[in-house]
Amino acid sequence: MIFTGIAFFILIAFAAFALSKLKTKKANNFPKNWHNLMLKHVLFYKELPKAKQLQFQKRMMVFLSEVHIEGVQLELVDLDKILIAASAVIPVFGFSEWHYTNLSGILLYPDNFNTDYEFSHNNENRIIAGMVGTGRLEKQMILSKKALYHGFANSNDKSNTAIHEFVHLIDKMDGDTDGVPEYIMKNAYTIPWLKLIHKEMQAIHNNKSDIRDYGGTNQAEFFAVASEYFFENPKLMQKKHPDLYHILEQSFQISPN
Repeated sequence: MIFTGIAFFILIAFAAFALSKLKTKKANNFPKNWHNLMLKHVLFYKELPKAKQLQFQKRMMVFLSEVHIEGVQLELVDLDKILIAASAVIPVFGFSEWHYTNLSGILLYPDNFNTDYEFSHNNENRIIAGMVGTGRLEKQMILSKKALYHGFANSNDKSNTAIHEFVHLIDKMDGDTDGVPEYIMKNAYTIPWLKLIHKEMQAIHNNKSDIRDYGGTNQAEFFAVASEYFFENPKLMQKKHPDLYHILEQSFQISPN
């Protein structure tokens, strides 16, 4: 999900600090006790060969050195950082090097939050699980801890909120969050991709697709939702949506099967 509002209390308490720390902190070594947590909670990492796991660890620590994570009404624990960093690395692991130059900080809420970016006590208003910011909230992301953990609790459900939000950032690298990630997608795939998006979105609208309904909202959300599916259940996507799988495989430069 993408948002454009102003959250003054966030800017005062958080953004200035995060921006000042961006890419100035040396990456720490990967804590030894994190490996078992990764094996337990991150299937993508568990299925990597040992050498690739070591690469993944380094990529996580680089990310954590560049992006400041702040807890809102909660105290951060190791697993929070692990799952956020894993969510950031998974969609770009096919690239030898990657830096989220359009992200400086992440706010982690205990649960879903409302449209005013507050953690209210009214469950009916708390419908947002994740957002990336624009305007005065440029380079910021807000995530629900509940949604973050849920995304890794079931590795085959085609849904992962944190990966969804990082895919929005990948989409945004070319300047526009429009569902056409020109930064990673070869020009030859752009027109076929647009045709495929419209075809798949129509199938969603006609209740003839197993892609999550939210993917039918617009092109940007379709790309993010389809990417969740690609990384969460690649074998099923390859079987049910081979053309979609192929373009995403070429764009992300990885075969998660």
